[in-house]
Formats: sequence, C-alpha cells, structure tokens
Amino acid sequence: METKILKVVKSGEVFSVKSEKSETGVLNKRNLVLKELGGKFENEYAVSVLGNAASLVFYENDLVVVTLRFQTREFNGQTFQDIVATDIVKINA
Repeated sequence: METKILKVVKSGEVFSVKSEKSETGVLNKRNLVLKELGGKFENEYAVSVLGNAASLVFYENDLVVVTLRFQTREFNGQTFQDIVATDIVKINA
C-alpha cells in the first residue's frame, strides 16, 4: 500500500455492485481519476472507492490524502490491475 497526496481530475457517479463481503450483499462504488501533484505530465491513477467513502462528493481539483492498494488478477490468460483507495480524506473542503 502507498499513501499519497493527489488531486482529483475526474469523479464518477456512485453506483452499487454485488459484494459477498458486504453484510447487505451490495456495496457502493465510485471511480475517480487522481493525479500526482507537480507538472502537466505527472502520473494519474484510475481508482475505485468502495463503501461509505464512495458516498463522499469529490470535485475536480480537490486535494485528497489517499492510501492506494495495488492488486493484479489473471482472467482468461490476461492480467488485470485494480487500484483501490482503502482510505481517502479531503484536505481542502
């Protein structure tokens, strides 16, 4: 896991997904695009935010402190990477 201060580039809408790990069987999810601070060509991350944190409202250029979990999985011979925000806090409201 890695903790960073990042800027929100884009925030998707909240939607529900089925989850065996949730007590209700449904989990809220929001997709964000986050960018490292600095210049025009800094790294960007397409991140999933799950649970109660997905209900937070994020706007373009919000600064957030976020802990990212990077994981990969294989499916039909292809490898996919998921980036999940395990903790996210806005630092400019």
